[in-house]
Amino acid sequence: MAINITVDDLLDELEEMVNKATHLPLSKGKAVLDSRDVLDIIADIRENLPQESRQARAIVADRNQIISDARRESETIIRVAEEKARAMVNQNEIVRQAQQKANELMNQTQQKCREMRKASNDYIDDLMKRTDDALAGHLSELRKTRQSIKASQRNGLK
Repeated sequence: MAINITVDDLLDELEEMVNKATHLPLSKGKAVLDSRDVLDIIADIRENLPQESRQARAIVADRNQIISDARRESETIIRVAEEKARAMVNQNEIVRQAQQKANELMNQTQQKCREMRKASNDYIDDLMKRTDDALAGHLSELRKTRQSIKASQRNGLK
């Protein structure tokens, strides 16, 4: 197995093997496959699935890091705004303006944090959905191939 082979590559290989298999006459889609080759590919898929799961967990960790960074940035902005407001406390108009600016900055920061959180959640959700869909599709194909192999084995025993 090559170092950079993915589950998709292995499934493509399995699909190609099924497509190139010798079809049994009068057997509506049944084919003869080398079970050793099929089992080897399935073993390779099993080896790669945990790697893709780790990648998905890494993506979630990245999302958490993005949210954490956004929180830290918002806290820094709020702290800076509060310091500026305290420095201007001596004059009424300046105090009023500083409070207004601090509130605006806090609102902007909170909005930015919400937007970043939503964007990262949407991105992660989309990525996880695509991963889930791909894995479900691959699992379905594996099950079909397995059933086909079992059926051809049963038919071969008769």
